[in-house]
Amino acid sequence: MTDSATSVVRSRIPARVDRLPWSPFHSRMVVALGTAWLLEGLEISIASSVADALKGPDTLGLSAAAVGLIATVYLIGEVVGALFFGDLADRLGRRKLFIITLGVYLFGSGLTAFTFGNSAVWLIFMYLTRFIAGMGIGGEYSAIHSAIDELTPAKYRGRVDIGVSGTYWGGAFIGTLAVAFLLSALPANLGWRLGFLLGPVLAIVIIFVRKNLPESPRWLVMHGRTEEAEENITFIENEVQRRKGITLDEVDDSKALEIKPSVHRSYFALAKVLFQQYPTRSILGASLMISQSFLYNAIYFTAAIVLGTFFKVPTAQVPLYLAAFAIGNLVGPLVIGRHFDTIGRKKMIAGTYLLSGVLLAFSAVLFQAGVLNAITQTLIWVVIFFFASAGASAGYLTVSELFPVEVRAQAIAVFFAIAQCFGAIGPVLYGALIGDGSDPSKLFIGYLIGAAVMIVGGLVEVFLGVDAENKSLEDVATPLSAVRDAAGKIAGSVTPPRPESAT
Repeated sequence: MTDSATSVVRSRIPARVDRLPWSPFHSRMVVALGTAWLLEGLEISIASSVADALKGPDTLGLSAAAVGLIATVYLIGEVVGALFFGDLADRLGRRKLFIITLGVYLFGSGLTAFTFGNSAVWLIFMYLTRFIAGMGIGGEYSAIHSAIDELTPAKYRGRVDIGVSGTYWGGAFIGTLAVAFLLSALPANLGWRLGFLLGPVLAIVIIFVRKNLPESPRWLVMHGRTEEAEENITFIENEVQRRKGITLDEVDDSKALEIKPSVHRSYFALAKVLFQQYPTRSILGASLMISQSFLYNAIYFTAAIVLGTFFKVPTAQVPLYLAAFAIGNLVGPLVIGRHFDTIGRKKMIAGTYLLSGVLLAFSAVLFQAGVLNAITQTLIWVVIFFFASAGASAGYLTVSELFPVEVRAQAIAVFFAIAQCFGAIGPVLYGALIGDGSDPSKLFIGYLIGAAVMIVGGLVEVFLGVDAENKSLEDVATPLSAVRDAAGKIAGSVTPPRPESAT
């Protein structure tokens, strides 16, 4: 093999990754990289939980509008970070970016705690730090999902990716309870600051764990860096054999893939790939991401308002209900995630979307009938999002595995950005429907809208979904660099995906 960017490379690396058994290396990888979602959940829950405290005269004395803008700025930062760092993750590699993005988040969130006033200068400082923190987390999504999917054997890819995404709610649970304790046990002006420092402290620890992870051999070989790719896959194989006490079988050369490394592609070139080569997959990815983002942002970010407005839950008790909500979201992906590998992607993704939509519609009827109280409403949310959380996580899995390795991080970034933009509509719409609580029928209509959105997402999966379970990433989406003969046939072991009309 050669490192020449213009030479054809014949490599068995994808097959060597996929034939590995689960090992301590993979567990360490999941812990090191999966914290991206935990940090996001932690960050969102902390920002939401301290929002009311920041309006107090003993903290920053911010107006409601100024506090609301904090979340908007953070969201914009996520979108910008996903697109900017997603491009770099495909250009420079996964490993560099999952170190850099974590550092950016640590820097931004840590500095937020050192906002000391509500003057124009301090407000700009806070918004800037929230924007930087958002950029770091947004960038994490692209680099992390790419690395996890490319390092995980095909047999386990679905459950691992879905389980990792579900840890968002572990972070939300920790953040909600931690801030509730900090604000009650400490002076408010100290409690909210320590809350914003929780994530950066965890990030410092995780940076050292991530430093020992190798670059994705798949990314390296697709970029012509074959010697490094060979070193990395050998390192992984040796660790698996040593820690598992086994000897791995050699991979037959018939499973090799022939590629001709190519140059990095811009977002303009990515658009051509998405809409010319993979139009139905692009529709599928956008549909799943938009529907889950709309539902989550609409329900979760207004749950506290619903509990207080319609069920008269005291503000101090709201975190307990949200903690239960978070547990349901965390348990769902962990319990049923493996079925996305065994039962299959299409059946499980469609099933979770359709079921959560139907359950939400049923809960809307109960809400309109006035038969729910705060506890039963929360229990219904827990059941709905037990399924919806696994489905939402599968949305990220879908956009990660259905596009070629050369543009994987960029594709994740694009669909994440689209989802966030549409998802931002949810809280605004539902906030307006809730109003002063005088007309519950408006929220009833809102719940039906959310149910319809999820059902549409499920139906799109039924018709356009791809059976990607237990398949190599290169079999699911042929690399753009794959060598083709005069007849257009792929050289090597990769089986080109069926025409999109048939997937």
